Amino acid sequence: MIQEIYPHIYKNEYIPRKPEKKSFVCIYRGKEVLLKDSEDIVFPTIEDLEKYDVDVAEKMTYLFTIDKQSFYLGEDLKNHIEGYCWKDTELFRRLKPQYLAFAGITGYQLYRWYQSHKFCGKCGKKMVQDGKERMVKCEKCGQMEYPKISPAVIVGVINGKRLLLSKYADRDYKKYALIAGYAEIGETIEETVKREVMEEVGLKVKNIRFYKSQPWSFTDTLLFGFFADLDGEDKITLDTEELALAEWFEREDIPIMDKNISLTNEMILHFKKEKDIDI
Repeated sequence: MIQEIYPHIYKNEYIPRKPEKKSFVCIYRGKEVLLKDSEDIVFPTIEDLEKYDVDVAEKMTYLFTIDKQSFYLGEDLKNHIEGYCWKDTELFRRLKPQYLAFAGITGYQLYRWYQSHKFCGKCGKKMVQDGKERMVKCEKCGQMEYPKISPAVIVGVINGKRLLLSKYADRDYKKYALIAGYAEIGETIEETVKREVMEEVGLKVKNIRFYKSQPWSFTDTLLFGFFADLDGEDKITLDTEELALAEWFEREDIPIMDKNISLTNEMILHFKKEKDIDI
């Protein structure tokens, strides 16, 4: 999966120190990211950007480190940076190396959080960054905001040797997926599994067992993957606002997934390759 970057080591402790010349800078504009005009992921460095703004290092927000390489969030310089161009952040699903794809999409998640918390939601005053924690605060009313992560489930519904696959309605992603949905206030993550399956395809499930989790920065989500057995009738009642289709697939008929960066894909492949799933 995209976060599995071993032997590289990701450290997300907030260390608001001054960047070095070779520090990587993640610069975003809407859904785009500034990368070198090449087939691989190459971020600009502080040294690259100082050619256009000598004070650029003073405008950086620390993000994280991978190995000993530090990453910073930078502002759009509004200039053409020679050798670099704007690319859609969806490219992090397939660009290499994977550890830099993970860095790029994680930085994008933090960029969106900073962008949506410029002003206090309580009194409307401008928020300021804290010097010790990854937190923004209002100096007038004292409101503090930390990055929010939305818990969600991915559910592989099993009926004997068949797996339920679906496709989203009105989404850019057109390939097969599993039942998925966000946890609501006041429910356990297991209750989310039952509710989402019932809401989206009208089926009951039992024997819910946890498979694996995944941070998914494309949607600010922490995913919890579960397999569950069908409980009762297998007739599908489709929620057409959420799904374009849902159908049962025999193990040998499951389409091969071309990439394995997501928890969804890994779970589908796991079922396809295994004779039995007893987690």
